[in-house]
Amino acid sequence: MPDELLDIVSDHDVVIGQEMRSIVHQQGLQHRGVHVFLFDAQGRMLIQKRSADRASSPSLLDCSVSEHVKAGESYREAALRGLKEEMGLEDIELSPLGKIQMEYGPNDLEISQIFEGKVNPEEVRFDPVEIAEVCYMSLDEIRAGITQEKWIFCSWFVEIMKWYFGEPTRLKVL
Repeated sequence: MPDELLDIVSDHDVVIGQEMRSIVHQQGLQHRGVHVFLFDAQGRMLIQKRSADRASSPSLLDCSVSEHVKAGESYREAALRGLKEEMGLEDIELSPLGKIQMEYGPNDLEISQIFEGKVNPEEVRFDPVEIAEVCYMSLDEIRAGITQEKWIFCSWFVEIMKWYFGEPTRLKVL
């Protein structure tokens, strides 16, 4: 994955510097991210299975789109870029659901904005380099999966879905 410049942010989501992604993760600097939940007409969420060669959480299930926010980019701009890069989608209307702060893994501290939108499955053209496959799951199927087979999901997705379901979670809502 190519290195990219990210904004470093305080606990109040104020930009306090910039650094390359590789350094951000080596030093555990807090940065920004986005997650997008896309739902089809039946209310099922588009779930991606991360490709096996991903550095973080390979072959695990994740939300529709997860993306770092590049330096100088807004949360919405990053979400729209991620939709285009990961799913081949444009002109998706996004609604913000909330902003969270969480430790995603060792040296991976993020403040992330969560968005949701509607998707027509026929328009999805996922990037096969980053994504092995996509599927659609109802919220009940996601909840059952997290309860019964938590290990098949990215740890951050589990925590975000617990928040979404109104259950106790280790993330902090901002």
